[in-house]
Amino acid sequence: MWHKLMRMSGAGRSWNVLSAALRRTVEFAIDVLIPPRCLSCGGLAEGQGTLCPACWDAITFLGPPACLRCGLPFDVDAGGAAICGRCLLDPPRYRRARAVFRYDGASKGLVLGFKHADRIGRAPSFARWMARAGAELLAEADLIVPVPLHRWRLFHRRYNQSALLANGLADLSGVPCCPDALIRVRHTPKQGSMGRRHRRANLHGAIRLKRAGKVEGRHVLLIDDVLTSGATVEECVRILQGGGASAVDVLTLARVIRAGD
Repeated sequence: MWHKLMRMSGAGRSWNVLSAALRRTVEFAIDVLIPPRCLSCGGLAEGQGTLCPACWDAITFLGPPACLRCGLPFDVDAGGAAICGRCLLDPPRYRRARAVFRYDGASKGLVLGFKHADRIGRAPSFARWMARAGAELLAEADLIVPVPLHRWRLFHRRYNQSALLANGLADLSGVPCCPDALIRVRHTPKQGSMGRRHRRANLHGAIRLKRAGKVEGRHVLLIDDVLTSGATVEECVRILQGGGASAVDVLTLARVIRAGD
């Protein structure tokens, strides 16, 4: 009732203007007392949670032209809904995949600091970047689900970086998040040195669906930090589809792009 009276009297609009002014004043004061630092190098940046111009230029942000399915960037614009050769020969289980930037020497420290060095304060900024890169996927999503960590890895790391990103995206978009829709029931060896086929075999049976009722009939957006070979997300997508998900898209912070790609 109070909000209704405020709108009727015009006070609501005045309060919104005042609130915005107060917010800008607080943000200015924070920038003065705590100068904004680049998320990557730690140097001065233009605002909180941003990159300095040098680090921004060094990172390869991904976007069109790209494969309609997996989001692999093309050197030239093929026009229309182009699909890369790998997706034509071996179509992925997911419908579409998108990523913010390329995982390489320039972005590696940014990701690893977040993943292994407790730099969880980067999550809101990363979520904003992902929301822009995956706007078309978010617009169609009914549910956001992160790739799970095994309980022992979660115990040692103390947080699931994919769940932090998923919750950040949920806050920004209003799309509900189910952090425990998937669980990892088997502790698998790290896959960095494995080939694509070995990765798939390593993951088979390691992930299960915990919240079947949450995903049935839903358009699910699966969230991970880095898309490497695609084996992890493929297994997650297989489980989600088996649980009745109507469609599954994938959104990651970074993506490995090899010379052969």
